[in-house]
Amino acid sequence: MRTSAVSGRRGILGLIGRLGRRVGPGRLLAGGLLVLLLLVRIADPPPVEALRVRTFDALQVLAPRVPPAERPVAIVDIDEASLKEFGQWPWTRTRLAAICGKLQEAGAAIVAFDIVFSEPDRLSPPLLAETLPDLSEAARADLRAQPDSDRVFAEAIGRMPVVLGQTAASTPVAWTGEGPPPQTGTAVVGTEFDPERALIGFPGLIRNLPVLERAAAGRGVFTISPERDGVVRRVPLVLRAGGTVVPTLALDILRVATGADTLLIRTDDTGVVSIRLPELTVPTDPRGQIWVRFSPHDPGLYVSAKDLLNGTVPPDRLREKIVLVGTSSVGLLDNRTTPLDRSMPGVEIHAQLLENLLTGATLTVPNEATLIEAGATAAVSLAIILFAPILGALGLLLFGGLVAGQLVFLSWYRFSTNGILFDATFPLLTTFLVYLTLVFTNYFREQTGRKRIRAAFGRYLSPALVEQLALSPESLRLGGEERRLTIMFSDVRGFTAIAEFYKDDPAGLTALMNRFLTPLTHAILDRQGTIDKYMGDAIMAFWNAPLRDEAHEHHAAAAALDMLARMDALNAARRSEAEAGGHPVLPLDVGIGINTGSCVVGNMGSDLRFDYSVLGDPVNVASRLEGQSKLYGVKIVLGAATADAIRDRYPVLELDRVRVKGKQEPETVFTLVGDEDFRRSEPFARLAERHAAMIAAYRARRWDETRAAAAACRALAQELAQGLRIDGLYALYAARAEAFLREPPPEEWDGVTVATAK
Repeated sequence: MRTSAVSGRRGILGLIGRLGRRVGPGRLLAGGLLVLLLLVRIADPPPVEALRVRTFDALQVLAPRVPPAERPVAIVDIDEASLKEFGQWPWTRTRLAAICGKLQEAGAAIVAFDIVFSEPDRLSPPLLAETLPDLSEAARADLRAQPDSDRVFAEAIGRMPVVLGQTAASTPVAWTGEGPPPQTGTAVVGTEFDPERALIGFPGLIRNLPVLERAAAGRGVFTISPERDGVVRRVPLVLRAGGTVVPTLALDILRVATGADTLLIRTDDTGVVSIRLPELTVPTDPRGQIWVRFSPHDPGLYVSAKDLLNGTVPPDRLREKIVLVGTSSVGLLDNRTTPLDRSMPGVEIHAQLLENLLTGATLTVPNEATLIEAGATAAVSLAIILFAPILGALGLLLFGGLVAGQLVFLSWYRFSTNGILFDATFPLLTTFLVYLTLVFTNYFREQTGRKRIRAAFGRYLSPALVEQLALSPESLRLGGEERRLTIMFSDVRGFTAIAEFYKDDPAGLTALMNRFLTPLTHAILDRQGTIDKYMGDAIMAFWNAPLRDEAHEHHAAAAALDMLARMDALNAARRSEAEAGGHPVLPLDVGIGINTGSCVVGNMGSDLRFDYSVLGDPVNVASRLEGQSKLYGVKIVLGAATADAIRDRYPVLELDRVRVKGKQEPETVFTLVGDEDFRRSEPFARLAERHAAMIAAYRARRWDETRAAAAACRALAQELAQGLRIDGLYALYAARAEAFLREPPPEEWDGVTVATAK
C-alpha cells in the first residue's frame, strides 16, 4: 500500500516535471497563479470587494449623475438657522403639524419625514399638566383642556399623503398600540423566498406613536448602513426588521405616489431579483439593495424650515414635489460619506435615491458579474501565457496594455451608457500579476545563466568584461566602435622618492598605494567613469563608454576636483598619524590630464585574453597633458575640447599653447581651478580678466607687462578663499618674461612652447 502511494506521488511529480519542461516553468507557474486568483475572485474576500467598490467610486467621481432640470424632490431642512430661531430639537409636534400645513398649502405632492416620532411630545399641554410641579389647579385644568400635540400632528398628517420614517433597532422593540401595527403589504413572486437568508435584517423596528402610524399614508425605514469603509454606496429597498419584511423610506414613498397597496418582490434561487410597483420595476441585488448613482451635494435641493414656517418660500418652489423633511445640522448626527462627498446629510441620500428611482438612473451589478469578470480574467491571462514565448517582455507589455485599455473602456462604456457596473480592476490586476510572474521567471532564468558565465570566465577575464559578457554573451568577440570619449590620466608626483622611502617596507608601500588608489577610484566611479587600467601609481579612466553619458566632460571635471579633495583629506589623515607616531611623512601630490576626442572603444586583446579598453590619439594626448601639470604648477591640465565643453559651468583658465612630445600641431591647454560655485563668483571674474591680460601680453612680447600681470594674478590667487594652487603657473610666466627680457626669442617665435618631456 505504501509502495503504491509513493509511486502515485512520483507519478504526479513526474507529470508536473514533464509539463514544466514542455510549457516552461514560467508559464506553468503563471497558470497556477491564475487558477489561484480565479478562486479568490469567486470567494470574493473583503479586500477584493474593497478594491472593486473603490473602482466603482472612481467611476462616479469621473462621471457623477447629472440631476434633471426639473427636480421632482425637495428637502425641508431643519438646519442651524431653524434651530436658532425656533429652539433646539425636538420641536413640539404642533410646529411639525404647522410644517405639514405649510407644505399642503404649497402644493407638495407627498411629504415624508426622515425622522421617527416614537415618544410622546414632552411639550404637549396635557402631558405638561401631569408632569410640571407646583402648578395651580386652575392652570393644570387649563392645560388638560388644550388639545394633545400628537393628535394635532396626526390630524395634520391625515390631511395629505405623508410617509413617516422608521428606524431599525439592534434589539426587539414592542409595539405599544392596540391590535397589529399598520404595515405595507408585500407579495413574493418566484422561487421559495426566505427573508431570513436573503434580506438584510435587524432584530427590532422602532415605529412612530400608534396615533401617528395609523394616520400616515405610508411608513418606511430610513436606516442607512455604510459599508466597511464607512461609505454609503448601496441602500436596501426592503429589509427584515422586527420579524417582518418592511420597505425603506424611498420605496414606500414611491408606493404611495403610485397608489399601490402592495409591493411585489420577484425572487429566484439567489435571492431578490427586482421589486415592482405599478409602471415601475426596480432591479436589485440578491439582498434587495440598489447602487445609488450620486450627484454632488446640492444646496439647491434644500428649503430652510425657518423660511417655510415664516412664509418666505416662493409659491411654486414645492408644488407637485415629493418633499422630505430632515436635517443637515451637524449636531443631530445624520451626515454620511458618499463616493462624491465626505459629508452628505442622510435626508439628501434618500432624496437622491428617490431621483434615481423616478428617473431610472440607478446603477446595477448583474448577478452574473462574477462569472463575467472571472471569464475576462481567464481569457486575457491565458492569452498572455500562450503568447509569452512569441511576443517577449515588451510585446507582452504592449499586448497587455492594449487589452487593459479595452477592459477599462468597456467598464467606462457600460457605466456611462447603461449604468452597469463592471469591475475591470480584478482582471487588470490578475493579468498584471501573471505578466510579472512570466517576466520574473524569465529574469530568474537569465540571471542563472549569467551566474554560470561568471563562474566559468571570472577566473581569467577582467571583472568588467565578465559582467558585460554575462549581460550580452554575444559580445564575446574582438573589435570595438568609434565614440567620442573623455579620457583621464592621473599620476602621483614624486613617486620615486616615495618608493625609496618605503624600500625596506614593500608591504607598507603596497598599503599606501591601495590607500590612495581607492579614494581616487571611488571619485571616478561615483561620476559614471570607467577605470581602464592601473599602471603602478597611475590611473587611466574614461567616460561615455560602455554606457553613454551626454555630460561626460562635466563628469570628468567633477571627478578630477573630487580626486584632489580626497587626496587633501588623505594627506591630512597621514600627517595626523605621523605626528602621533613620531615618524616623518611624505605628502602625496597628484597630477591629472583630461582630454576629449573620438576614440575606438571595445574589447581589445588577443584570442586568449582581452579587455574592454580605448585606443586613439586623444588617449595619447591625455597622457601627455598629465605630464605637463608639474611644469605649469597646476593640478589639472585640460585639452581644448574638454575645456570648451565645460567652461560654461566650471572655472577654466588657459595655460599655454604647447607642442607635446610626439605631436607636430600645437595644442592649446587649460587648467581647471575650482567648482561650479567658484565659476559664478566675482573673484574668479577678476582673476580670469587679469589672467587673460597676462597671456595676451606674453604673446605680444610685452615682457614687463607680462611680469606685472603675473604678479597681480599670483597675489589675487593667494587671496582667494578657494585656495587655488596655481602659484607655480604665475611664477613660470614671470620667469619666462624675465628670461625673454634678457634674451628675446627669435622673430619667428609664435608663442608655442615645445614640451621636451612626456
